[in-house]
Amino acid sequence: MQIREIAAVMKQNAPQMAFLTGEEKNRALQAVRKALTEHAQEIFRANQEDLERAEADQVPVQVRRRLVMDEKKLKDVCAGIEALITLPDPAGRVTLHRELDEGLTLRRVTCPIGVIGVIFEARPDALVQISTLCIKSGNTAILKGGKETACTNEVLYRIIHEAGVDAGLPEHFLELATTHTQIDELLKCDREVDLLIPRGSNRFVRYIMDHTNIPVMGHSDGICHIYVDEKADVSMALQVITDAKTQYPVACNAVETILVNRSISESFLPLLAGALHCAGVGMHADREAVSILHRSCPEEIAASVSQLEEDDFRTEYGDLELSIKVVADTASAAEHINRFGSHHTDAIITEDDAAAAYFMRMVDSAGVYRNCSTRFADGFRYGFGAEVGIATGKLHARGPVGLDGLVTYKYELTGHGQIVGDYASGKKAFHFREIAD
Repeated sequence: MQIREIAAVMKQNAPQMAFLTGEEKNRALQAVRKALTEHAQEIFRANQEDLERAEADQVPVQVRRRLVMDEKKLKDVCAGIEALITLPDPAGRVTLHRELDEGLTLRRVTCPIGVIGVIFEARPDALVQISTLCIKSGNTAILKGGKETACTNEVLYRIIHEAGVDAGLPEHFLELATTHTQIDELLKCDREVDLLIPRGSNRFVRYIMDHTNIPVMGHSDGICHIYVDEKADVSMALQVITDAKTQYPVACNAVETILVNRSISESFLPLLAGALHCAGVGMHADREAVSILHRSCPEEIAASVSQLEEDDFRTEYGDLELSIKVVADTASAAEHINRFGSHHTDAIITEDDAAAAYFMRMVDSAGVYRNCSTRFADGFRYGFGAEVGIATGKLHARGPVGLDGLVTYKYELTGHGQIVGDYASGKKAFHFREIAD
């Protein structure tokens, strides 16, 4: 079938998925987790094929790191499924219960979005996270992964689909698109698909946004900042920055720019440069920071720092590189972040409560942190079980998108023959009263 035909069938069958109870969805998730564990070696063999092909095709090393689906990744996604099972069902929650008049009651109830198209690059573990989140939230999903992990994706999809159907899920709860042309077909399914979630590079996400009428939820950049305030704990700052850059540098929540308060720049920058140099991190800095580092650092470190111009601070490296800039104060740091950042995740390192409060109020990002690594911006680490992606917009969902971001709501009004004409004429009047559930 063509993608539009598949999407149409899924749209028609979506209410069956939405009607499932929390217990039924949890049983399906348990079956999926069990099947993934039982077919681990098959998954690893498929992934090895993808890795060997990526190396032969000279795929960049930083991209190849994202392709890996090994025992650790499988263990992590299975832990995510277990966490999902423990979470309450996001659908069917009553978020408003109000009597409009005697015998006329209104409820606002959460419900699945419907048919979700998720287009992602590289990471095969994303397929598991997305699929299981959609099961738990009661959505159907069309998945399109990157060609770099085609073998792994096909095996994972088959395992999840078979386990889900055997556990009682509808036949078309999950579909996998396998060709590049199907992406453009999917983008045209604005009557069948309710939401698109793209995960990938800036150029990739921007392409999706520019070529569809389907609502898109996601982010196109991951330019994260850490601002080191004049009252920062220096050892803490070095530890947090090193983690935020080196723990997984290709991730969208890895730090890309360090901002340093001018009053501590002479003492802090050499320490920072030394720590980053030891960690194998390349440095690019503004003119002021370069001048300080050339005066204060050993020649080997100073010579490795290149100078940046203002527009260069829009760079997302996705590797062991970062930018450094000296700023006047917290207000200047917030202004820089709001101008050059991607509204993803930004942090301040400080012992000053007032500076922290100002920063967290003024920085316009989905995640604003104090004294901790930007790498915490993750659905699993937030206790969501997993995430379908990060959203940097301000409508519907923001930050790591877990179960709550995959449901919407409907209004249910129950009456006993009431008509609007009686209220418009004054014969009857509303008397709003909240009902405790």
